[in-house]
Amino acid sequence: MAPVTPHAPQLRELCFDAFAVLHSGATRTPVYVAERLNRQILQAGDGLKRSDKFYADARLPRGERAELADYKGSGWSRGHMAPAADMGTPSAMAQSFSLANMVPQDPKQNGGAWAKIEADTRRYAMRAQGDVYVITGPVFEPGAQRIGAGGVAVPSHLFKLVFDPSTGRSWAHWQQNAPSAQVGRPISYAELVKRTGMQLLPGERPD
Repeated sequence: MAPVTPHAPQLRELCFDAFAVLHSGATRTPVYVAERLNRQILQAGDGLKRSDKFYADARLPRGERAELADYKGSGWSRGHMAPAADMGTPSAMAQSFSLANMVPQDPKQNGGAWAKIEADTRRYAMRAQGDVYVITGPVFEPGAQRIGAGGVAVPSHLFKLVFDPSTGRSWAHWQQNAPSAQVGRPISYAELVKRTGMQLLPGERPD
């Protein structure tokens, strides 16, 4: 079942080969990005050359999307929500560099604590019995900083929710978008619902 999010203007659904995005034209970032991971996908993508060709997504109206120029010289990195290293084919890898899959992310957090969370999630998917669902997204505070002429919003925090249907287990990583971010103890799905106001797993009871 698709996640349930609060009603907001300028929301658009985008489908890619290996992930789906609910995009906000108000923040010019994803609301969330959903992926299905398993051992087969990750093994197929092992050793794929990273493309690193970031691009503005032409499926979004110009007035709602991030442009490459928005990030240039901003001091923020283009942070993948569905990581390039999760991708199982060259096509999926190339698509992961759409700016519709990005948020302005602190470079130190992106390459440090957040990269470890992404790697840990892949390690779990490699040993899981079947498919694992991963939903990643930004959280914005009122009056969030904006970058570029387009005014791409900078999130205060990022979350990554992991759900394993074979065990019924779910947990979420919650990180400040800051250079001092450390990998901490995951929070429960119920706590994530409380903090974000989104029912990301509407078929599951948030206990």
